[in-house]
Amino acid sequence: MARVIAVSNRVSVPTKGSATRAGGLEVALAAVFANNPGVWFGWSGKTVGEGETKTQIVEVDGQQYTTIDLTRTDHNEYYNGFANRVLWPILHYRLDLADYSLRDLSGYLRVNSRFAQELSKIIQRDDILWVHDYHLIPLAKTLRELGFRNRIGFFLHTPLPPPEVLTALPNHESLFPSLCAYDLVGFQTEIETANFARYLISECRYPSRDLKTFYVHGRSCTIGVYPVGVSTDEIGAWAAQSFNAPLVTRVRHSLENRALVIGVDRLDYSKGLLAKIEGFKHFLEDNREWLNKVAFLQITPRSRSEVREYISLNHEVDSAVGHINGTFGQADWTPIRYVNRSYARNVLAGLYRSARAALVTPLRDGMNLVAKEFVASQAEEDPGVLILSRFAGAARECEGALIINPYDVRSISSAIKLALEMPLEERQSRHRATVERLAKNDIKDWGRRFIDDLIAEKSDYLLPASTPSLVEAAVKGAT
Repeated sequence: MARVIAVSNRVSVPTKGSATRAGGLEVALAAVFANNPGVWFGWSGKTVGEGETKTQIVEVDGQQYTTIDLTRTDHNEYYNGFANRVLWPILHYRLDLADYSLRDLSGYLRVNSRFAQELSKIIQRDDILWVHDYHLIPLAKTLRELGFRNRIGFFLHTPLPPPEVLTALPNHESLFPSLCAYDLVGFQTEIETANFARYLISECRYPSRDLKTFYVHGRSCTIGVYPVGVSTDEIGAWAAQSFNAPLVTRVRHSLENRALVIGVDRLDYSKGLLAKIEGFKHFLEDNREWLNKVAFLQITPRSRSEVREYISLNHEVDSAVGHINGTFGQADWTPIRYVNRSYARNVLAGLYRSARAALVTPLRDGMNLVAKEFVASQAEEDPGVLILSRFAGAARECEGALIINPYDVRSISSAIKLALEMPLEERQSRHRATVERLAKNDIKDWGRRFIDDLIAEKSDYLLPASTPSLVEAAVKGAT
């Protein structure tokens, strides 16, 4: 049986009690590795001095984890620099925040080359490689240059903007086309898939018959849609168990029968935190009857705290929350509870079940699993309402949500009022429609489906010279 080698920027080696903190990728890979022996390869999370890097191999419950350290220079240029100060903002449509430098690009390519060199020591002939996210876009190209012809797939967890945005990146013509060194490239939604197809046609002029398979230098690359899901049954069980856990119970008692609106987001400018807070402020201004009757709990773990844009955002959010609490708060009521720490997913499930509504307002998001986990956590007899940005990938599956435009704070305000005052029967109907849809896209099936398609794809053949491609047709039409 062929091994699966999963490659990601960071590897999460399981520890005791870590299951309830596992992210979507960890859950998906666990399902893949249950059927295929394999290795999870990536950065250890440690930064060391020059010459101090090492490779560690750990085996937990029969599963192998291989990690490498990064030097502080590599971490600053590859991770803090090009990945998070160039690619992250561009992929989230924020050209104004991209801070490009050749030094950081060089560091990004250098670390990808190091990943490839370390992988070359463990790759066997029949291994299948599954590479994850924007940190490792050129990895397959580097492996191909080293002579590897293994099946290699790639999944992008973030959005992918249209060519008009991608081409703003200096040297885009050498970076994004390198994705075609993969046999299968997966995206969260049809929008990202269409954007990449447009890029390959308009910028690269790669031929294709169907906008799904592209022919590049004697081989093919297929692109497809693989939306990341959640385990609805498991999350529902967590919510039922955690509903009466000590912390969740204390939160409910502290509300003193006030309605709870909840938000859970990493501190990031893509999450629309300021718009969310402003929308809640407008809700309080426009609906005075709800003063002292609702509390907004915003859980926001800080991230990338050494990056300038995140430091600035942290100050802005702190200020906005303080202003609202100072303006509307009373001696016995704080409108917004703002918490900068993370909680285990089972605890969050209990908090979700306690909430009347969830406010999920990213300005742009590849998927957003908080939205799906909130729905999966609800009690079907008395469910809360999901308020969701139209710019989250999850909006395409959460059909029972109240879909809002996060750039329109009045839209957020109106949705909060509608959610809090929605009749039970409508809440049940909306919840039922969404949870049934989510149950059909379980996270454990997501990884297996991608690997099955990667194995099935044929890549080493040429486009027949006699067959006109979409590019050729477009060129003829333009002339």
